[in-house]
Amino acid sequence: MNTRTPADWKALFESDAFVQQNTYTGPLGVEYTPAGTRLRLWAPTARQVYVNLYRRGDGGVCIGSLPLEKRGQGLWSVYLPGDQHGRYYTYTLHAGGTSWEAADPYARAAGVNGRRSMIADFARIDPPGWLHDHRPNIPVSHRSVWEVNVRDFSQDPASGVRPAWRGKYLAFAQQGTTLHSDGIHPTCLNYLKRLGVSYVQLMPIFDFGSVDESRSLTRQYNWGYDPAHFNIPEGSYSTDPTRGEVRVRECKQMIAALHAAGIGVIMDVVYNHMYGNDNVLNRAVPYYYFRQNEDGSFSNGSGCGNEFASERPMARRYLIDSVLYWAREYHIDGFRFDLMGLYDVETMNLLRAELDQLPGGQNILMYGEPWQGGVSALHRYEANKNNLAMLNERIGIFCDNTRDAIKGGCFDAREPGYVEGRESALWDIGAAVAAWCRSSALPPHSPGQIVSYVSAHDNFTLWDKLLFVRYKRPEYGAMDSVALAQNRLAAGIYLTCMGLPFWQAGEEFARTKKGQGNSYRSSPALNRLDWQRAQQFHELVDYYRGLIGLRRYFPRLSALDTASPAAIQFFSLEQPLVGWQLPANCGDGALWQALCVFYNPTGQEKAVPLPEGSWKLLSDGISSSLWRGESQIRSGQTVLLPYSATIFGKA
Repeated sequence: MNTRTPADWKALFESDAFVQQNTYTGPLGVEYTPAGTRLRLWAPTARQVYVNLYRRGDGGVCIGSLPLEKRGQGLWSVYLPGDQHGRYYTYTLHAGGTSWEAADPYARAAGVNGRRSMIADFARIDPPGWLHDHRPNIPVSHRSVWEVNVRDFSQDPASGVRPAWRGKYLAFAQQGTTLHSDGIHPTCLNYLKRLGVSYVQLMPIFDFGSVDESRSLTRQYNWGYDPAHFNIPEGSYSTDPTRGEVRVRECKQMIAALHAAGIGVIMDVVYNHMYGNDNVLNRAVPYYYFRQNEDGSFSNGSGCGNEFASERPMARRYLIDSVLYWAREYHIDGFRFDLMGLYDVETMNLLRAELDQLPGGQNILMYGEPWQGGVSALHRYEANKNNLAMLNERIGIFCDNTRDAIKGGCFDAREPGYVEGRESALWDIGAAVAAWCRSSALPPHSPGQIVSYVSAHDNFTLWDKLLFVRYKRPEYGAMDSVALAQNRLAAGIYLTCMGLPFWQAGEEFARTKKGQGNSYRSSPALNRLDWQRAQQFHELVDYYRGLIGLRRYFPRLSALDTASPAAIQFFSLEQPLVGWQLPANCGDGALWQALCVFYNPTGQEKAVPLPEGSWKLLSDGISSSLWRGESQIRSGQTVLLPYSATIFGKA
């Protein structure tokens, strides 16, 4: 696109003169009114820019082109008189004797595959009642996160979702779904309400390039970690990707339905890279938005060919603008950052501060993966575990230390963890209980900074991992009693750890992907939630449900202060048993004066002493709902079942 070399671009963009002359702070993108629309594009390296207008988002000829006026600080602008709602457009940029076409990086609606941006009057296309949609008020003690892919959620024909809505945003809006429409066994939103989760984390829902929206989706599948547009919902999850307004409206309908059910929506955001190097950002300003090596080539810390240059002023602004847009326009309740270690600490802290300024913004969750996908050219305070002390205390991290201690390393299918018999892991289990606040290995600001989990979308499902460790040739569909007990134990550990509990959708009904660890582009049939398993493993589902409820009635497990982890008292027990107690915070509404918890990762019953006093049995490792029934009081000592998390409350 220009005679400059990549190294020349790098030198230019990192020069003080360029930064001073081209750091623009005004509005960008579409400014719509019924009387006319203002378009603004930041393209400081272009010499001429034209806007091309179209009637459709999926074909048809250009109906006219108009030049944009060059303003200061790299800005180009044009005013289109009259009502432009529903008009599609692209830009043609000229520089260095060449020209190329580009979509609008700040576009908020688009046609099929995002090739043409769309001017839209959102007041006209929003679903009925959207102005009255609000984020649910979720107490800290009620927080738990269930991660799911939009398509996986309802793709199963047994889900009871109407065929046209399967794998779509609207599946979340269908009420009363049951297994095979039997009217008995809940699925989808009906199931979530019964399970008791407070947040649903949606795998990428902004427009991604790895699925062709113009083709049949029968044989296409991808998780969506290949962004094409950061401010536009994915079209393949809508009922009509050719009409830009449909994806916007249906995405909001999904969010509104979850909010009406009292469930917050967390968005999995992938600003760390884009789909291919020929993308909307690189077409607007070649090389600017992407981190470069010394020779000017793209740094590849994402493992996907490029990585976002969050330290460059206008790139940083773009990221922050985009997150704030989703928070304001779509009422998003939280953001999960993919490969957060590819962003600099300053950017993440600035973003946290900006979110806090929104109405109710301090309740918007923000956490991410504190690692990278490869070697990065970012060498300035990466937002990773090593720099945890520099991150705002309300920016959380996925704690792989907890994950690996409980179930074993995620990259070696056969490596055991604590629940599978690795006795040496008991020391890390103790650290995990206190959210690593009492460990020099990973000292967070507070327990609220730690996301406690054992499974997410990548790597093996918990069920597959357990079977891999136990058997050379696992039968993934088997109702294996030991694996079920180990699954309950794993859940019993991280759901009694301090911090934010998180799990992959279907972990609670022994979800299997037949031993595939990275199924990002495997078949829809392999990835979809098998709702029949929710009935088959209903006792395991009820175990998770009971623990979620129990946790709510002992708020100190979710406490955000540093004094709470320090108050945990660990017992001296026969190894590899772990036991501890935690007194309730005075006046926090806890049902019990203290909590006492034991973990037994062995295949034998174990007798252990109880602390002084009378203790009500809340969970015996098989049923986690004993706290709801008649009191079973223990004192002196108790017996732990094999592979169990046993929980008591002080009567």
